[in-house]
Amino acid sequence: MDKKSPIEITLTERDDAVTITQWVYQTLRNAVMNGQILPGRALTIRELAGILDVSPMPVREALRQLAAENALEIQGNRRVMVPQMTAMKFNELCEARIAIEPHAAARALPYIDSKRLQELRDLDYLIDQAQAEENLEQVNILNQNFHRALYTANPHQVTLPLIESLWLQLGPFMRLASSKLEEHYLVDRHNEAMSAIEKRDAFALQLAISADIREGIAFAGTPELLHNFIQQATGSSR
Repeated sequence: MDKKSPIEITLTERDDAVTITQWVYQTLRNAVMNGQILPGRALTIRELAGILDVSPMPVREALRQLAAENALEIQGNRRVMVPQMTAMKFNELCEARIAIEPHAAARALPYIDSKRLQELRDLDYLIDQAQAEENLEQVNILNQNFHRALYTANPHQVTLPLIESLWLQLGPFMRLASSKLEEHYLVDRHNEAMSAIEKRDAFALQLAISADIREGIAFAGTPELLHNFIQQATGSSR
């Protein structure tokens, strides 16, 4: 990966109730999660402060938090980098998603009312539109919103921070993978999930979410294929 590739960070207007440090952290976190900063891209506090039009201090604090979440690596020369992906790390992250997210969905099921179900339908419709427009970044963001809306129906849920940590570590590589794939095998399992919700079938909902995650990583069908793809996508020899 080119260590000086362009960075296109989506900037949102800061609410007065949100501190500059919180805004910088959330902005950079979203940028990493949505793959706007690709693996291997070297960053500096000065560069990011210039992009965000803030002083270095809130950037330094945000980078420290993201490094603690394993989203970034702080190197000895004070440069910061999105970690390169390895086959073993990729498998661990994906298997963790498959272990946690179907559980979160099943636990949320009793709390999903007609309003929340309509929200899920609306999000799925927007995902279909983004897919038709081949807007991969928007597909990724909307897909996260769909899963987040599903899991947070449970007012007692405690797994979302764990789930988002996994998205955060996978996001840059999944964005890079999407840009390198010649074909995208996009099978919409969200309809199956919503059908299971209507039937109040927790097991079917778990199966749909598990299948949704697995089909999102279908390009990594075997360890050898994944290893070769990581080398091709990132230029890594590991």
